[in-house]
Amino acid sequence: MTDLTLMHRLTRTATHPAARQGLQRRLPAALLPGLLAACLTAAATFATGAVAQIKVGVSVSATGPAASLGIPEKNTFALLPREVAGQKIEYLILDDATDTTTAVKNARKLVSEEKVDLLIGSTVTPSSLAMIDVAAESETPMISMAASASIVEPLDARRRWVFKTPQNDSHMSTAITEQMAGAGIKTVAFIGFSDAYGEGWFKEFSKLAELRHIKVVASERFARADTSVTGQILKILGTNPDAVLIAGAGTPAALPQKTLKERGYKGVIYQTHGVANNDFLRVCGKDCEGTWLPAGPLLVAEQLPDTNPVKKSALAYKAAYEKAYGAGSVSTFGGHAWDAGLLLAAAIPQALKQGKPGSKEFRKGLRDAIEGVRNLAGAHGIFNMSATDHLGLDQRARVMVHVVDGKWKLVGP
Repeated sequence: MTDLTLMHRLTRTATHPAARQGLQRRLPAALLPGLLAACLTAAATFATGAVAQIKVGVSVSATGPAASLGIPEKNTFALLPREVAGQKIEYLILDDATDTTTAVKNARKLVSEEKVDLLIGSTVTPSSLAMIDVAAESETPMISMAASASIVEPLDARRRWVFKTPQNDSHMSTAITEQMAGAGIKTVAFIGFSDAYGEGWFKEFSKLAELRHIKVVASERFARADTSVTGQILKILGTNPDAVLIAGAGTPAALPQKTLKERGYKGVIYQTHGVANNDFLRVCGKDCEGTWLPAGPLLVAEQLPDTNPVKKSALAYKAAYEKAYGAGSVSTFGGHAWDAGLLLAAAIPQALKQGKPGSKEFRKGLRDAIEGVRNLAGAHGIFNMSATDHLGLDQRARVMVHVVDGKWKLVGP
């Protein structure tokens, strides 16, 4: 039964003559006044929205090419608090199947039909970019769980309503180019997704590579659902690069790496933080050995020194997730959902001062409060949002990792 149906029945019982007569025939007369008063009170409560709860709409890629990212995100929402500052929170979770059109449909349904106070999603950059218009048009704050800086930059009128939790590709490109320069790499080939994730990475990486005098000798693309990249890899091998950077995410990013190994490539292979989960290691297998990548501290939380400011908060999420889903099950991608929940929880008390859940004032209050978050320790870093920065993470949100003996190994302090 919906809230509106219940409200109608309570009001009819309390105010309709026939309904009152029916009660008079079935109940002792002494009980009737109290019951009618209770019906009127309940009806008034529903009518005024006094029992309104905070509604959070989530679009996540639980199936499709990005499922290895989206499933731990979906699992994480079950761990988030259901009440903050005395207000109940309801999470409405839809699967967009790693499809941009479906992600937009989900966002519109959540905003127009469910009247959510906040959107979270999606898992991947293309879908998140497509959802921005829905958030801006409806003036509903949105927190993306995808990586590209283009989701929150430039911070124009549309992106004013949008925040995100994963580290920017610019943060991670800095870590990779620093490591490459230190290793004496002079030439690098690039192969990335043929979508906004790959393009964003190429833009940021090529710019920083040039500053460090690293020459990009090839640039290739592949689709998330491709089953072969032989043509692209042959072109890359023809340039004889010192290193190859693969800008993919989830298990599909294993395909270029396995093809490189099959074709006898002996140089250094780099991946992005889009592969920082155990499913990638499983699919890539022995071909992963020796891979370098930047990642959020959560990936190697137990290896972090005690002085690392993110260690405690990263381990807190890891403990919560593995208690629910088993030892070794934690994923950095679930951490992005966890951090979205932390941002929401931090913003709710301030937003409630502006209006009740379900109102335009409350949604604006949430947006303003998220933008005002300071020194929030998450699973991936310390968030300091501002009117000019809707990510709020700094270099404390990334570490360099090396795959050694099939495991993630922290590099450096």
